[in-house]
Amino acid sequence: MIIKKICVYCASSPKVNKIYFDATEELANELVKENIEVVYGGGAHGLMGKLADTIIENGGKIKGIMPKFMDEVEWSHKGVTDFEFTETMHERKAKFLIGIDALVTLPGGSGTLEELFEAITLKRLGKFTKPIIILNTNGFYNPLKEMLNMLANEHFMRKKHLEMYTFVDNPNQVIDAIKNAVIWDESAINFAAII
Repeated sequence: MIIKKICVYCASSPKVNKIYFDATEELANELVKENIEVVYGGGAHGLMGKLADTIIENGGKIKGIMPKFMDEVEWSHKGVTDFEFTETMHERKAKFLIGIDALVTLPGGSGTLEELFEAITLKRLGKFTKPIIILNTNGFYNPLKEMLNMLANEHFMRKKHLEMYTFVDNPNQVIDAIKNAVIWDESAINFAAII
């Protein structure tokens, strides 16, 4: 599998633990080394800022996608030259998933979780079929993994749906996880419902 472009979801808060910044920097370096273009939320702060700074500093390719109202309050990263501004958050989320080869989710807040769950929902319906990798730095996403397992155990989704995403603990596992992800296609709609 050739990986040319991925989308990265991550936090905008600058107050999170340094361990998350270090993991973001490591992932960014891996992506630049592999000549993978990154699409992200366009922010200048937090893990978003670290992602963009590292990619720019190392000569990589990064594109920001952000609603105009966020740019108006100066949340956009001024060093990112490839930028697309949308009217709404909904339009932004749709554009994140166009033309990418995989989606990687780093630790983040409610916005990151919302974006991730929309992608998982679309994948369950066969409308998004690319690998979804969840970087579980410092066990951040352990409660999420437990919740998703409970959804399957309690029959809110099928056990098969646990194959829609892959949790990894370290940034250096992301590329292999993308390459080894379970193949998914539009036929997923045929088993999306539990009847």
